[in-house]
Amino acid sequence: MTDPQMVLTDRVQQALAAAFGAEHADADPLIRPSQFADFQANVAMSLAKRLRRSPREVAEALAAELADFPGTVEVSGPGFLNIKLDDTWISGEAGRMLEDARLGVGTVTPAQTVVIDYSAPNAAKEMHVGHLRTTIVGDSLARIHEHLGNTVVRQNHLGDWGTPFGMLIEHLLDIGEEAAVAQLEAGMGTEYYQAARQKFDGDEAFKTRSRARVTTLQSGDPETLRLWHVFMDATVRYFNKVYGMLGVTLTDADIAGESMYNPMLQKTCDDLEAAGVAVLSEGALCVFPPGFTGSDDKPLPLIVRKSDGGYGYASTDMAAIRYRVHDLKADRILYVVGADQALHFRMVFAAARQAGWLPDTVSAEHVQIGMMLGKDGRRFKTRSGESIKLMDLLQEAIDRASVVLADRDYDDETRAEIAHAVGMGAVKYADLSISHDSEYVFDFDRMLGLTGNTAPYLQYAQARIRSIFRRGGVDPVDATGPIVLGHPAERALALQLLGFGAVVEKVAETTEPHRLCAFIYATATAFTTFFEECPVLKEGVDADTRASRLALCALTLGVLETGLGLLGVPVPERM
Repeated sequence: MTDPQMVLTDRVQQALAAAFGAEHADADPLIRPSQFADFQANVAMSLAKRLRRSPREVAEALAAELADFPGTVEVSGPGFLNIKLDDTWISGEAGRMLEDARLGVGTVTPAQTVVIDYSAPNAAKEMHVGHLRTTIVGDSLARIHEHLGNTVVRQNHLGDWGTPFGMLIEHLLDIGEEAAVAQLEAGMGTEYYQAARQKFDGDEAFKTRSRARVTTLQSGDPETLRLWHVFMDATVRYFNKVYGMLGVTLTDADIAGESMYNPMLQKTCDDLEAAGVAVLSEGALCVFPPGFTGSDDKPLPLIVRKSDGGYGYASTDMAAIRYRVHDLKADRILYVVGADQALHFRMVFAAARQAGWLPDTVSAEHVQIGMMLGKDGRRFKTRSGESIKLMDLLQEAIDRASVVLADRDYDDETRAEIAHAVGMGAVKYADLSISHDSEYVFDFDRMLGLTGNTAPYLQYAQARIRSIFRRGGVDPVDATGPIVLGHPAERALALQLLGFGAVVEKVAETTEPHRLCAFIYATATAFTTFFEECPVLKEGVDADTRASRLALCALTLGVLETGLGLLGVPVPERM
């Protein structure tokens, strides 16, 4: 069972080989959905010049080779091929898809090890909205790759090491471990950091203690490490509250913060220098990957050790690449990080390849995350200019969802469950439905809308399908058809559903979850038309038609639930 577009691509390529020779079999058939048929193949237009024949003549030769295709193939205009699939072929493929537990989604052969670096909040500060997009996009990609059979290694690269931890530990000692833990677990990391920073800037004795504490931390002093663990454990417990609220799949086992790489940094620098990849420049150890120049046209350095002997992000990222390739055996590494880090990651990848740590057989990709904006078109912040706490934002989404559901006759527990699913789904889907490298405006009114390309609209579509089965007294698993297409809305829905497997595979290939969102929205829209024009349970619908339409409902439900699940969007049974 295959996506119609993929079937057509394969079949037209066979026709190309038969009509013009095997050397043309790999030509892109340029198949696109068409308003004049189901699909249009435009390959004749691109191939004609090479063959020294008119496009229409090429198209007619292809049409002749496609005479046995299950559908109609017509030459249109200067050389377009309009292809309409046979209804029995569509219904047969839809029936086989319904019988397939994976709904037409294949598995990767051979399977890959995909390392996904995402979320990565700074443990020294509050988790804020800037971490929302990286967390949501990264988690969706992890779910999709696992569904396709790849081995996914999640890496939550926490900012959990460095000079600020000297003052953070000293502040912990000043206020007491119990008070510090309570504050950090409550999500007041920013307030904690600001208090420590204020003392550091205004109290020389505190500053001296903090700097000495950095030294003991880096030297592995047991008591300092114990205090660091007290701080980190409390902070991680708060992060886990946010992750639990969002419904993301990160766990403590996925934490691979800066502290993990700290013991590797000296060897990282030593090996780069010994190999001649890194050189001293103005006291700093630098790699100058080819092709990178600054505004002065001079080679741009990637500083792996500062002139004062300290290490920075580049040091850690170089160590991380080597670890992920050598120890984790990565075939593909995805860095779900803000778009403003694009130059940094291009240089890190180039330097790692220069060092031989990132072989050509391993793909390293920066999945760039655009900025979240407020309705004013500026960086999303509070009116006072502070970053909005992520927990506060998520709770507001739930509260607003509860208002949207105010007219529903639910008990309090059910209302709370549905409001949580709708609120979190709205926030996550609004992010995922646009290209990850684009900026987008965070707007509760739009994302919680029950119409348009929103999570509540999609959640409502699947809930409406479930209500059909409840009213009909049928379990969706018992709706097996056969599927027979007698109405245009039935045909359009079935044809839409057949593309599910291909779009999931494409999302994994391109790291673009918005493609899956677009497909799910188109599916829900096609179902809405079907629901309005094709009665399922209404009196007068004969038994065969009822069985066929229930089967289409079951298939649609499976695709909507699976697709939303791969995005990490919850699906309440009722709305």
